[in-house]
Amino acid sequence: MSTFPTSITCTGLSFSWPDGTEVLDGFQLAVGPGRTGLIGVNGSGKSTLLKLIAGELTPADGTVRIAGEVGYLPQNATLDTALRVDQALGIAATRAALHAIEGGDASEEHFTAVGDDWDVEERALATLDQLGLGRIGLDRTIGEVSGGECVLLRLAALLLARPDVLLLDEPTNNLDLHARRRLYGAVEAWSGVLVVVSHDRELLELVDQIADLRDGEVSWYGGGYSAYEEALAAEQEAAERMVRVAEADVQRQKRELADAQVKLARRKRYGQKMYDSKREPKIVMNARKRAAQESAGKHRIMHTQKLAEAKERLDEAVEAVRDDDEIRVELPYTTVPPGRGVLVMRDLELRYGARVDGEWELRGPERIALVGPNGAGKTTLLRTIAGELRPVAGEVVTHVPLRFLPQRLDVLDDALSVVENVARFAPEATNNRIRARLARFLFRGARADQPAGTLSGGERFRAALAALLLAEPAPQLLMLDEPTNNLDMASVRKLTAALDAYEGALIVASHDVPFLESIGITRWLLLEDGTLRPTTADEVLSAR
Repeated sequence: MSTFPTSITCTGLSFSWPDGTEVLDGFQLAVGPGRTGLIGVNGSGKSTLLKLIAGELTPADGTVRIAGEVGYLPQNATLDTALRVDQALGIAATRAALHAIEGGDASEEHFTAVGDDWDVEERALATLDQLGLGRIGLDRTIGEVSGGECVLLRLAALLLARPDVLLLDEPTNNLDLHARRRLYGAVEAWSGVLVVVSHDRELLELVDQIADLRDGEVSWYGGGYSAYEEALAAEQEAAERMVRVAEADVQRQKRELADAQVKLARRKRYGQKMYDSKREPKIVMNARKRAAQESAGKHRIMHTQKLAEAKERLDEAVEAVRDDDEIRVELPYTTVPPGRGVLVMRDLELRYGARVDGEWELRGPERIALVGPNGAGKTTLLRTIAGELRPVAGEVVTHVPLRFLPQRLDVLDDALSVVENVARFAPEATNNRIRARLARFLFRGARADQPAGTLSGGERFRAALAALLLAEPAPQLLMLDEPTNNLDMASVRKLTAALDAYEGALIVASHDVPFLESIGITRWLLLEDGTLRPTTADEVLSAR
């Protein structure tokens, strides 16, 4: 690592997508040493900002300055399955040169390749062991490891490179409970500048400060996520008090303006009466009339200005109160009576070796949590139930309409707009009906005409869920694969509330135990070592 202080500085940063959607305009940011948690609602620009800092995107205007080397772990980290582990770690050339020297080849090119990195293998194995990947070794191929292990390998490569600035975008997505613990340890041990985008509360408790990205600006809060929530609650309570004070002031100014207008009207009537009765000389009455009109004009202007100022203060107070849009998921009425057969699996053998022995049945509106380590076969099982994969042996029988929302959210065509994607699943629905449904998922007006390929992770989830729920027939068995991966915390709460109102059967594969506990799981199933068996929430948590 370099010895000079590291920092990130964004000055006057502006960026828009090719379709004209503005993400940042004149954005300012300065981040120093320490761990920073970058949060914000879906679509606020968090991932885009990390890509701009990492140099993955080019701003339309403004500058990004980094003091030191940058390491970046994107949200959807993928690796070529043909690569060896040492290639993925970026040490293959150094390792090959080291082995050549050890084998007696004293060529200068080998010494140049090694440089001062004589302990590269030891450091690599120690880093893999730190992340729980010690059993993998350096010679296996990426195709032999799970998706979660690929994420940890990408992180291991960054830790080995020892960058000054580390950027992590939703790093716990797709990680099982054990892998998350390993990543938490790596984050906690990190020195230098670290910026992590995440909705993982446990990870956000490890940061030194929270940067809340909202409406193109960042607000800073010291401490982890709990401290942020406390500070925000106090801010919002004060802001709501200010709204009440401002509302009272507006009403008072309205009353004073009305009172002033009544008094002025009375004066006008009295003056007219005096003029009609000619009790005073005409020149005196005209002078008095002009003075009254001038006075009336001044009073009207004064009270109108005071009312306008009070309304402006109210607008400012209201703006300080957060009213974050959340997805309004309204699941169709899909009641499954108790005892009704929903799904049966018999002597099922899946691709890649996992199996369900004997007969397994889901009846009535049960809520099944499917848990297990990365690579155990949870996604394969869900895809087999959904009919996307054929079992090696055995059978799956479903008795009700089924919908499956995959982890990859690849139900959407990137070239089509959000509206067009939803229309593919509901060809009989009118354009107005589709747009009305999409509005509940925060795709209003031009937002509904965005190409799916330009959506953020959370926006893509909303669009995919809308397509699934608008499809006919509505699902009486709903299967979700890691549904909270790309959702901000507000949207997770809303999804939880929506699933709580759902009256069909539910199967959810997730590593997010607090989320699973919040949706009323009735049965926990563990897929591990190739077999499916019953478990409990306590057993899952104790295994962490």
